[in-house]
Amino acid sequence: MYRSSGRSGYTNAIQSDPRHVEARKRPGKVEVRFADTECIVQTPEGIVHAKPGDAILTGSAGEHWRVSRAHFAAKYEPLAPARAGDAGCYRALPYRVMALCMSERFEVVLSDGVSRLRGHPGDWLVDYGDGSLGIVAPMTFAATYEMLS
Repeated sequence: MYRSSGRSGYTNAIQSDPRHVEARKRPGKVEVRFADTECIVQTPEGIVHAKPGDAILTGSAGEHWRVSRAHFAAKYEPLAPARAGDAGCYRALPYRVMALCMSERFEVVLSDGVSRLRGHPGDWLVDYGDGSLGIVAPMTFAATYEMLS
């Protein structure tokens, strides 16, 4: 089990693992809406709780995920005619992550302490460097991240 710390910086468990790789998010378009009230987001890896103001993103395959309001602006920029904070089309910024390709089932507890994601062998455990962890399926990882190491 892995736990998001909510504190800036990479987790020691991933950073110290000799199998970790560094990668960079590729620019890609996503549709974004912002939660008006507390809600639940069904992601491919599990149920995630969203708070008002959190971004709820929809990927090219129709998958959904949440990015907290605190981290969203550092990871995505609006594409015209959308303006920052408005629903619409956004582009991912090229931020760095550390990741491990997992060989067995695993779980991630998000920083809210309630939301849990479940990963399978071959999935990537991704450390975003901002205190949050995530799980990314192999095909999605290959399409959305560029290996740096």
